[in-house]
Amino acid sequence: MFSSSSKTFVILSGSENKPLEPLVKRIAKESGYDVSFDYKGSIDSMNLLQADSSRYDAVWLASRFWIELGDQSKKVKLTQSIMTSPITFGIQKSKAEELGFVGKDVTIRDILNAVNSHELNFMMTSATQSNSGLSAYLGFLHALLQKDQALTHDDLQNEALRAEVKQLLQGVNRSSGSSGWLKDLFLQGDGSYDAMVNYEAVLIETNQELVKQGKEPLYLVYPTDGLSIADFTLGYIDNGDADKEAFFKKMQENLLSESTQQEIGELGRRTGFGGVVANRNPNVFNSEWGIDLDRNISPIAFPSSDVVLEAMNLYQTALKKPSYTVFALDYSGSMANNGETQLKKAMETILDQEQASKYLLQGSDEDVVVAIPFNNQLIDVWKADHLSDYKSLLEQIENLKADGGTNIYKASIQGLEQMRNVDTSKYNVAIILMTDGMSDGSYDDFAQTYREVGKDIPVFPIMFGDASDEQLNGLVKLTRGKLFDGTSDLISAFKEAKGYN
Repeated sequence: MFSSSSKTFVILSGSENKPLEPLVKRIAKESGYDVSFDYKGSIDSMNLLQADSSRYDAVWLASRFWIELGDQSKKVKLTQSIMTSPITFGIQKSKAEELGFVGKDVTIRDILNAVNSHELNFMMTSATQSNSGLSAYLGFLHALLQKDQALTHDDLQNEALRAEVKQLLQGVNRSSGSSGWLKDLFLQGDGSYDAMVNYEAVLIETNQELVKQGKEPLYLVYPTDGLSIADFTLGYIDNGDADKEAFFKKMQENLLSESTQQEIGELGRRTGFGGVVANRNPNVFNSEWGIDLDRNISPIAFPSSDVVLEAMNLYQTALKKPSYTVFALDYSGSMANNGETQLKKAMETILDQEQASKYLLQGSDEDVVVAIPFNNQLIDVWKADHLSDYKSLLEQIENLKADGGTNIYKASIQGLEQMRNVDTSKYNVAIILMTDGMSDGSYDDFAQTYREVGKDIPVFPIMFGDASDEQLNGLVKLTRGKLFDGTSDLISAFKEAKGYN
């Protein structure tokens, strides 16, 4: 417990650093600082650095790239890599054996062939919202192009390459905006998910938990031709506080000390020159899980920032698996005025493609968007099958007025019914539910319909006003979704939720 005189220090961080938070807080306590972490996805972190970095004292992201792209005011300094972790495939060992991936070199084309033959599906974070997803995606492009140098703008125009990457991304059966949340989702899967693309460190954490639960661990497959490595760069944000800068230097020095680096290694992170782990713990870097620390890892050449941005836009608008998104929108009377205004602005941010492109959330012409406005009854069901339909859909949303009570269950059930006869293997599907009040209706009715439909359709509720987190968490638990808090910023919550789909 810190005293009231403790000094605060806020770190903008990726979720994959959560296991290191106790270690950092221990270091900070010795200097009289109370360190807090604000966990954000890579694209959100970049935008926060661009908009107002003064609210943070340091930034610790999986890739230096995001810091350099976001730090337009040049306030970040003293940057150093604290550890490294390759981005790789974790595949249930029995499935990896079935595919012939155990004990042999595996290429991205081998994985593509497994996807095309419907033998493999995998979870992966969004390449436009998370560093692990972007790194994997860039590795796919690089490997299938069979190129030694970094990707160029001309490479991205290669139609054969686009077609193959699009085929590979059809294998994604769940997406998200966070690598840490993806791990949690996999652990909730009860064997229903085969594989996951993530940091080696996060896959190790996953396996440790799977073993505790008596479940089959993942086998780590390191593609020989499309591997990226995260450098976990920590930098100081200079807001003119000399005392905080001195503390940061001391904290960073401690993190890079031999004893702390050994502790970090115990958490499944690679430390030391070139990511070579000294004093390796075989219970952490377990060879039975496919981990070979003596293997030479050659990461792909990282493209220039303008090529990366073009590749991200290409992913979002043409290559990623299409999304089928149902927006269940609360138009109850309590939403009148401020709530209604924010709701409409949030949907404008997503449906207006010029605005959506600022957050890399723009749609593709293969995406399907359904809007279900509700109060205590279903008000209507509006559908947009193509980008050209977005304008009229937005007009319908903007012309509606709030009135009546609240029933989230009727709207959510209707969202399930919209996808009952849809081949959901062809889409990343989700119901994004926004509500501001306690709901009438029956959770049991929703649960029964969900089981009848029999598809992996997550509900991502956005809580606003006096919404019941107990009711919303019931939907989250059943559907393996995630609750987003829109009480302080509804628009940002909508953007974050959409990034999971």
